[in-house]
Amino acid sequence: MFRPTFTQGYPQKGKEKVTAPRFHGRHQLNRWPDGLEKCVGCELCAWACPADAIYVEGGANTDAARYSPGDRYGRVYQINYLRCVFCGLCIEACPTRALTMTNEFKLADRTRESLIYTKDELLAPLSVGMTAPPHPRLLGSEKDYYAGLPEVGDVDTRVPASAAGVGGAA
Repeated sequence: MFRPTFTQGYPQKGKEKVTAPRFHGRHQLNRWPDGLEKCVGCELCAWACPADAIYVEGGANTDAARYSPGDRYGRVYQINYLRCVFCGLCIEACPTRALTMTNEFKLADRTRESLIYTKDELLAPLSVGMTAPPHPRLLGSEKDYYAGLPEVGDVDTRVPASAAGVGGAA
C-alpha cells in the first residue's frame, strides 16, 4: 500500500513477449501444399462469429482461374479487428481448416481502416515449392485434396505431383 508503483515499459528491450501455444492472435488463411487456398468461400466462419467481424464473399472457380481445389473460393475475405473478440468460434466452424489463429498479438494501428484486414493480409505466405494461384490442381483431383488429410496438429507433407516426380504425391 505504501510501496512505490512499478511501471514496466513496453516493449522491453531485448525481451520479446512469448505467448502460449494456444494463444488466440491474428487470423491466418492457410494454403494447400501446392499453393491453392484452403478457403472455399462457404461463409461458415462469418455465420459463427458472434461479433459479426468477418465478411466473406464466395466466387466460382473456373479451369482457367482456379484459386482453391473446389468449385468455390473466398473471392472477398475481410476481418474487422475493431469488432473481433478473438473467441475462436470461426476456427471451429471452418470445415477445411482454412482459418487458424497465429500467435501475433501486435495489432495496434493509427487508423480504423487499417484494422480491417483483407484477404491479401490474411493469406499465409507462399512456402518453398508452392505456386501462386490461379493454377490447376497439382495434388490430383478434388478428392485427393480432402482424402488422406493428416491428423489435427500434424503438418501436411504431401507435395505437388510436378515436384514429386514420376511417383505422384508423396
